[in-house]
Amino acid sequence: MGSNTDNDKELVARAKEGDSRAFDVLVQKYQFKVINLVGRYVQGDEAQDVAQEAFIKAFRGLKNFRGDSAFYTWLYRIAVNSAKNYLMSSSKKKSSLQVDIDDAEYFDDATLMRDQHTPDHMLQTEELQQRVFQTIHELPEDLKTALTLREMDGMSYEDIAETMGCPIGTVRSRIFRAREAVDKVIKPLMD
Repeated sequence: MGSNTDNDKELVARAKEGDSRAFDVLVQKYQFKVINLVGRYVQGDEAQDVAQEAFIKAFRGLKNFRGDSAFYTWLYRIAVNSAKNYLMSSSKKKSSLQVDIDDAEYFDDATLMRDQHTPDHMLQTEELQQRVFQTIHELPEDLKTALTLREMDGMSYEDIAETMGCPIGTVRSRIFRAREAVDKVIKPLMD
């Protein structure tokens, strides 16, 4: 891990000096992580567009990167902000999309009900998944981010604290509260 960070520092230093190939290496190294990250906020092809925008912002802002944190931590913040900005700018689309999603849910359920080969437990599993994702989606941003970084990215509490710019104790509390909210939704469905 240490050599990985050192390698990033060297690539960043070379990119700051005008070596575009060094930045290309960083893009290749982190492009899938960034696309997956952005994909949690933005769906479909837009996720790739927003990820590309994040890399462009990172390239333009490279001169301001002081190296206080790891390059990926800095890039992570840029990617999340890019995704949030995209969502804010397309909030009108999002509200009309919500109706489509709700309609699709009814059609899905109706199809499953008609299909006699689908066991009941598949429907229950799907409902459980939907409820969990909906609960996570509705969490306050700080809780959602902390839980996502831990559960989806497998980041350590220390890395999450650095990424979110808060103490480890706060991270632990946010993850605990997020898990508690999800548990409240799951327990009645499991009984």
